[in-house]
Amino acid sequence: MELTKSEMEIMDVLWAAQEPLSRADLLERSHNKSWKDSSVHILLNGMLQKGIICEAGFVKRSKTYGRTFAPTMTREEYFATTIFSYRNKPRIVGLMKALLSREDITPAEMEEIKVLINQK
Repeated sequence: MELTKSEMEIMDVLWAAQEPLSRADLLERSHNKSWKDSSVHILLNGMLQKGIICEAGFVKRSKTYGRTFAPTMTREEYFATTIFSYRNKPRIVGLMKALLSREDITPAEMEEIKVLINQK
């Protein structure tokens, strides 16, 4: 599953919020967005169809109720799914080698990775 630029902008807001958001909340928290406010319903419905978000409940806004939305996966789960959704999937060993060769991995992250590998 691949998301458009506009869908990724919405996901960034949802991931940062760490709680379900209504359409109005999304609009309030979306800065420097590439989409128009009137397009948010179309984007949300498309994301619901893709299964990247779900309806998490309802919230009362003035006299009406609105749906709230939450991500169905973490940012890391999304990117892992994206990598392995391509026809010519990378080898896991090669992918791990490339990730571990990055200069921005901290010693603490390396320890977490070691623990995960040992648990597996």
